[in-house]
Amino acid sequence: MNYERVAKQLIPLLGGKENIISAVHCATRLRLVLKDDTKADTKAIENIEGVKGAFSSSGQYQIIFGTGVVNKVYDSFVQEAGLQHVSADVHQEAVKQKMNPLARLAKTLSNIFVPIIPAIVASGLLMGPLGMMKAFKWVAPDSPLYVLLDMFSSAAFIILPILIGFSAAKEFGGTPFLGAVIGGIMTHPALLNPWGLAEAKPNYMHFLGFDIAMVGYQGTVVPILLATYVMCKIERGLRNVVPHTVSLLVVPFVTVISTGFITILAIGPLGNLLGDGITTVLNFIYHYGGALAGLIFGGLYSMIVITGVHHSFHAIEANLLAKLGVNYLLPIWSMANVAQGGAGLAVFVKAKSLKTKEVALPSALSAFLGITEPVIFGVNLKYRKPFIAAAIGGALGGAYVVFTNVVANAYGLTGIPMIANRGARRNAKPHQLFNWICDCGRIGVYCHVIAWISRGRINKAPDNR
Repeated sequence: MNYERVAKQLIPLLGGKENIISAVHCATRLRLVLKDDTKADTKAIENIEGVKGAFSSSGQYQIIFGTGVVNKVYDSFVQEAGLQHVSADVHQEAVKQKMNPLARLAKTLSNIFVPIIPAIVASGLLMGPLGMMKAFKWVAPDSPLYVLLDMFSSAAFIILPILIGFSAAKEFGGTPFLGAVIGGIMTHPALLNPWGLAEAKPNYMHFLGFDIAMVGYQGTVVPILLATYVMCKIERGLRNVVPHTVSLLVVPFVTVISTGFITILAIGPLGNLLGDGITTVLNFIYHYGGALAGLIFGGLYSMIVITGVHHSFHAIEANLLAKLGVNYLLPIWSMANVAQGGAGLAVFVKAKSLKTKEVALPSALSAFLGITEPVIFGVNLKYRKPFIAAAIGGALGGAYVVFTNVVANAYGLTGIPMIANRGARRNAKPHQLFNWICDCGRIGVYCHVIAWISRGRINKAPDNR
């Protein structure tokens, strides 16, 4: 194959040199960012020697050459097109500029959360069996085995802001370890873990005229994302003005101190205020909306998970159990989580990419056990249509469980492990095995329906091998 000739043939079919913004390659494909994808003549490109396929996806125009060929074509192509060899990070920035704001946000979130998926999956897979061990009294809650497993399962969520801070700083162009430090500040032991707010009240510290609640941000998402974004802005601004001779000392110090104060005084409370506002609205809608409330809650729950404020729902659920003896919110969350798992399972079945399959299957299993962040950020939100389909399934499931008055007698377990909560209909015997079987049956139906709805988008998913 004459690689120079292939490169010369490609350029006019891609709309000319002026239409090509950036180019990189992976193991099998030439990845291009074009000003106008419609100028690319896909049929003619596919007829070029060595080309095995061409398509446009997620802001990139990709041409498949195969392993061992694409790198040689790339070298000739860059030279003929007058482009520079750029890093993957620079190319990704060009890709994001081609996307609409919503798609750009989804890609940014995906880039942040995909690297930390293994940690979340490990904890999520352990949380389900651990909850069942407690509910069925297989192991005493104060036994060494249970205490140790509880530590292992909750660790990733307790330090989630640290993980997100590290990953987000890389995405936002800052120093990852400084992002981790900001996450560490937000989860410092001096701050009360919010998961314990149902049983304890935080202390307040008076500083600069503000009464600051000494509350941590374990398990939250929005506060650390905002804090890391501000941190990166501050860090980049300082590097532009601080002399290089003292940059190593001044920039990290001023960045951490200034971001820490801004986070504790403004960003953190703003995130908590957002969470309190959402929970207040949810309570109002549920009490006056009936099945419509279930439709809204089930449909929006996955979007609330993206913000991380869903952790504040534990306090509401604890109050429901204390006052009513039942938790009517948990079955709705369960339907939304299972729907996301079903969509992730559809991605696993339909995707051609081995890399996508490797992420989709464990993420879907984690969602069935009640932890949906991996499948949302790593799979469904990436392809968008599976996420939308899952939201529809969650909405319909939420409406159904509210209409049939399905409730739980505990909180914390969703998905399949929620069976251990003895989900039952009001005024029915809570140990009724029939209700458990119905719950399992609904889960199966949702998985099948969501997989069917999602199939069109995933069939077009490219091979990332």
